[in-house]
Amino acid sequence: MKVTFQIEGGSPVQIECNAGDNLLELARRANVAIDAPCSGNGSCGKCRVKLIEGEVDSYPSRHITDEEYEAGWRLSCNCKVKSDCTVFVPDIASAYQSRMKTADLSSPEEVAIFEKTQADLHASGIVFDNNFYALELEMSAPSEEDTMPDNERLTWAIQAQLGEVTVEIPYIVMTKLASTLREHDFRVVVKGEHRDDRFLCMEICGPEDTAVVGCAIDIGTTTVSMVLTDLKTGKILAKGSSGNGQIRYGADVINRIIEQSRPGGKKKLQDAIVKETLNPIITNLCKSIGISARSILRMSVGANTTMNHLLVGVDADPVRMDPYIPSFFGWDGLKAGDLKLPANPLASVVIAPNIGSYVGGDITAGTLAAGLWDKDEMSLFIDLGTNGELVFGNRDFLMSCACSAGPAFEGGDISCGMRATDGAVEACTIDKDTMEPTLTIIGDAGQKVVGICGSGIIDIISELYRCGIINARGLFAREGRRVKRDQHGMGRYVIAFAEESETGREVSINEVDIDNFIRAKGAIFSAIDTLLQSVDMTVDIIDHVYVAGGIGSGINMKNAVNIGMLPDVELEKFSYIGNSSLAGAYAMVVSDQAIEKCAEVMTNMTYLELSTYPGYMDSFVAACFIPHTDRNLFPNSVQEV
Repeated sequence: MKVTFQIEGGSPVQIECNAGDNLLELARRANVAIDAPCSGNGSCGKCRVKLIEGEVDSYPSRHITDEEYEAGWRLSCNCKVKSDCTVFVPDIASAYQSRMKTADLSSPEEVAIFEKTQADLHASGIVFDNNFYALELEMSAPSEEDTMPDNERLTWAIQAQLGEVTVEIPYIVMTKLASTLREHDFRVVVKGEHRDDRFLCMEICGPEDTAVVGCAIDIGTTTVSMVLTDLKTGKILAKGSSGNGQIRYGADVINRIIEQSRPGGKKKLQDAIVKETLNPIITNLCKSIGISARSILRMSVGANTTMNHLLVGVDADPVRMDPYIPSFFGWDGLKAGDLKLPANPLASVVIAPNIGSYVGGDITAGTLAAGLWDKDEMSLFIDLGTNGELVFGNRDFLMSCACSAGPAFEGGDISCGMRATDGAVEACTIDKDTMEPTLTIIGDAGQKVVGICGSGIIDIISELYRCGIINARGLFAREGRRVKRDQHGMGRYVIAFAEESETGREVSINEVDIDNFIRAKGAIFSAIDTLLQSVDMTVDIIDHVYVAGGIGSGINMKNAVNIGMLPDVELEKFSYIGNSSLAGAYAMVVSDQAIEKCAEVMTNMTYLELSTYPGYMDSFVAACFIPHTDRNLFPNSVQEV
């Protein structure tokens, strides 16, 4: 039998199969991107496809109405193939992967975060310097009188510039040495690393190619971002981002670990991040600035512990199994060639060291960039994403922990949730009397609503609570044109009616969505509360709150406090610091001292395992209300009733 996936706006993809094969699994085998944050357990309702021809076995789902079912809509995760069939895959299902973005570096905002990182670290005594060089060499051509072999000729030329150093010419350089020297009349550029009286030749090229480039990468569970930078000046040359191709195997790290443990899983997950995600971004960025990828002489990575394991193709199963011991915290000696990345094969891949199973190198790199380790003030660092990671302390001590917030902050587990792309509601206010919303939608003027991203969800729930439309448990307490109930009595608030939306489907938020989000925000606040309790402190001690992560850019901090997600401190204490993991990776790719400091930060940080800490579950349950069961913790939370 055959299944044909008709991708909206794309070419059909066909795959052979057997009767009873799962449709979502077939899509994965065919490399067809279907969004499945729950990894196919039927809970998220995001893997919608439309059956055009053929037969499948499927069971009803609360995520698809009777009318939609009659029209052919199905959840691919609960479909088993019965015959040759054709299914339609909406573009929005694959958009996360196909919409690669290259930043406009003429924007001061894009460059400012890296300039600030460099300035802040410089003020802390960290020099942005490294040992990479591009040596411009001119040698005499061989003759009957001058019979010196090419490798010795090159060695002597390098030593003439650097002094008495041991010159190493590896195989990949040696194989092109003769042709490159003669093609350019013995005028060449040699790129390499000079360290400890040793010079490693990493590349030989023509005299016009003097680029010495570093590549800093942030690998998030949902999104991947990177910058190319001049290794000698620290100047940002290019910046890009894309969705993490692994997301079709689950929105959270646990589902991806489970997928990796299946036959062929390690290679499948590694290919999804390396071949499908990183390689196209790197290639695109190099092309945009006109350099060869072999000019990339060092790479650095900020990623959580699981993402690091999946990147290098190492078994991640111990990360989720008691006693939760990963295969590595740090890894020295990893090369770009080992991972088949489009860079110089000899380029070191510096992985920011992990702290624990669920506090990874992205937090180490973020802490480095935020500078908590060099401040007297008591600071709280929060990285908001699929996993919520926290660091609290100052130059005297650092404590860290992680909580499983789930995918709600990035639109997962929310019926109309989506990532922050065109059509997403990113901000909202609601009129208390009419209950009518005013929306801010990502995209060009006239863009209609497709769904709701994380910042929009925070605003909507906060506004619903402020207006008394929902109560502290997230249940609807008012009726009106925008408040609807299904046949079971479950309430929902309509953000956009069917005729107002881009898809022709109603965009709303229901009581299940709100409950999922309350648990996610409860996980964040209870982690903060527990971390402070572990050192006998309260929120009053906090001098500054640094919020990082993609969702943080659009967060209305007042609304986040209003629903009990962030601590109730003065709003001026909050700072959004952008992608701190990428900023820290940028520092490490340019600065040898930053690499050393990052390792020191990891060594000096104490990891608190919340699952075994007494009282954490009580704190979590107490936080699963709006704003909290203890209103004294949120004196500024408002409900206008």
